[in-house]
Amino acid sequence: MKIIVATSVAPFVEGGSTFIVDWLGNQLQARGHEVEILPFPVSESYPELLDQLLAFRLMDLSSHGDRLIAIRTPAHLLKHPNKVVWFIHHYRSAYDLWGTRYQNIPETPEGSAYREAIIAADNVGLREAVKLFSNSAVVRDRLSKFNGVTADVLYPPLLSPDQYYNAGYGDYLLYFARLTHHKRQWLAIEALSSTRTPVKLMIAGCADPGAEPYVDDLFRLVERYGLKNRVTILPRWIPEPEKIELFAGCLGVIYFPFDEDSYGYPSLEAHAARKPVLTTTDSGGTNELIVNGRNGFITPADPELIAHAMDEWYGDKELARTMGEAGVERIEELGITWDNVMERLLA
Repeated sequence: MKIIVATSVAPFVEGGSTFIVDWLGNQLQARGHEVEILPFPVSESYPELLDQLLAFRLMDLSSHGDRLIAIRTPAHLLKHPNKVVWFIHHYRSAYDLWGTRYQNIPETPEGSAYREAIIAADNVGLREAVKLFSNSAVVRDRLSKFNGVTADVLYPPLLSPDQYYNAGYGDYLLYFARLTHHKRQWLAIEALSSTRTPVKLMIAGCADPGAEPYVDDLFRLVERYGLKNRVTILPRWIPEPEKIELFAGCLGVIYFPFDEDSYGYPSLEAHAARKPVLTTTDSGGTNELIVNGRNGFITPADPELIAHAMDEWYGDKELARTMGEAGVERIEELGITWDNVMERLLA
C-alpha cells in the first residue's frame, strides 16, 4: 500500500512521540509498503492552537495514498477516507491536566472557551477514523471519558530491542528521560537522600526547550542534600551507543513521570537489557507494564517508600536480576511486537 504517516512535532524536541513515527515508518517500509511521513510543526502555546487545528482541518489528503495513519494530536483532524488513528495523547492541558499544576490554559472564561473548542475539534476528527487505537489503557480511558469514543489498546514496541544487553547489575539506578518537571527526576533525588545504602543515581536526557531552570533546580537539589558523590546528571542528548551502555550497566531503571500516557520507552529499554523498573502508583501507563514485585516495584510517590525500593535492589542484586528477567516475559505476555502492530494497523 501507499501509506501516509502524519503527526505533529515540537521543533527540536525528540522523544517517544517522534520515535513511534520514525519506527513505524521503518517497519512499514521493511514490509514492502510505500511510506510518506508528514511531520507538521505545532506550537504548544494555547493561543496559537485553534488556528493550527483549523490548518490541519483544511488539509484534505483524500486523493493521496491508500491509508492515512495519524499519530500525535492534532493529526487526526486531517481528512482521508481511510484514516486510522493511533492516538498517543491529547493536548493534555485541555483534558487530564486541567486543574493541575501542569495546566497551561488559564481557568478563565476565555481559557474555558479554548478548552471546549479543542475538545469539540477532537470529537470530529476521532469519530471519522475507520479504526481508532490508543498506545495505552490510560489513553483509551481518557478517550472514553472525555470524547465518548472507544479505542483498542495497541502497545508500541522498541525498534530494535536486540541491541540492548546486560553487563551486570552495577551500583547506580538510571533515570533516562527528557528533563522536564512532570518527569519528576527531582523525586528520585529526594528519595535517594533517604536511602540507607550507598546506591547511586544517574539522570540522563535533554532538557525540554525552556526547561533549563528546571535542570538548574536539579543540580541545586543535589547540592542541598549533599549527594554530589552519588548523583550524576547528564543534561544532554545521549547518543544511542552511550544510552545502551548506560542501560547495560545499571542496577535498575527508575521511571515515574506524573500520570504518563504510556509505559514510556525507557521501561521497555530497561526490560530489553533485563533490568527491573521502579515506578509509582500515580505514573499512569507504567502500571500497565510493571507488575509490583514481579518485574519491578510500584510504590506511592513518597520519597521514603521509593528509597526503600532502591535499597532493596542494592542489597539484593539477585532480586534485581530476577525482576529484570521477568520483564522480558512481561513484554511477550502483552504482545508488544511490530508484527502485532502491523497486523492491526493494516487489517
